[in-house]
Amino acid sequence: MSLRSPDRGPAERVLASEQGVASWYEESQMTASGGWFNPEAMTAAHKTLPFGSIVRVTRLDTRESVVVQINDRGPFVEGRVIDLARKPARKLGMLAKGIAPCRVEVLSGPGGNVS
Repeated sequence: MSLRSPDRGPAERVLASEQGVASWYEESQMTASGGWFNPEAMTAAHKTLPFGSIVRVTRLDTRESVVVQINDRGPFVEGRVIDLARKPARKLGMLAKGIAPCRVEVLSGPGGNVS
């Protein structure tokens, strides 16, 4: 699935969006961006977004959302659009099932901050 520019008013800061399935992971490993993976960080893996991009992930069935920074590559499963670290996945209530339908909205490119 490719990112598309959303049809939103000028007040929105969403640069692009996509929908699909979110999953989560917590393996101790090096990330594709070169740092060690921290399952308690507000981070995620995406197939193509630049490292450092800030995205909002909204769970479509509950409307809960989190803001994360892209620091890794993945997921590598058909139909999945983002792989969240454990902390943001917990905030979205998706640890038990492992996956959830979501919308990913790009809020900024590299250099943005996640609080």
